[in-house]
Amino acid sequence: MLTVKKIILGEIETNTYVLESDAVCAVIDPAIESRELSDFLKGKSVKYILLTHGHFDHIAGVDSIVRETGAKVCIHTLDNEMLCDGNKSLYNSNLGGIQPHIKADMLLNDGDEITLGETVIRVMHTPGHTNGSVCYILQNERIIFSGDTLFRLTAGRTDLAGIEPIIAGRNELKSLQKIANLAGDFRVLPGHNEETTLQFERENNKYMRKKYASFG
Repeated sequence: MLTVKKIILGEIETNTYVLESDAVCAVIDPAIESRELSDFLKGKSVKYILLTHGHFDHIAGVDSIVRETGAKVCIHTLDNEMLCDGNKSLYNSNLGGIQPHIKADMLLNDGDEITLGETVIRVMHTPGHTNGSVCYILQNERIIFSGDTLFRLTAGRTDLAGIEPIIAGRNELKSLQKIANLAGDFRVLPGHNEETTLQFERENNKYMRKKYASFG
């Protein structure tokens, strides 16, 4: 049985999620070092930290969780540099100080699968917001952790990817259609704001409706 706990962290109110399956946990996007999160994880077996992308508001709590739990850090290969470069992660311009050096234990690619207890988590590469943005798909549980790619009625910014925003925008639209093409309905648990469903977004999100989808 899978349980999902959401903890909202940081000034940008990032949704950090804790997945627990068969007494093993994964933390998705630990936004900041947090006593609330640490207390919740106390006594639990935390196997993975799953990052949807490398921006500061999704990685700033990684170092503390690694020290406390020994969890393995997982990120798409194209966002790996952001874990040790505070300029690329936007850590320096938003948080100041020195970004802790974070080492990835697993570099992810599209289609990879991660097993948490009896739960299989599939990696879907969804570039646009960053070059290495991913969604984590739990097919059997019908859940998508969409990071900053897909939000309720909108999509992630495309001017922060480190490439021409028009190209990033095109990449994001392709990523959103890739998500839209999944069979059936899913709960969508995004990196910020409230959860939604895939069917609702197919019908109402202008970036997902092929007829209207465009950036700029």
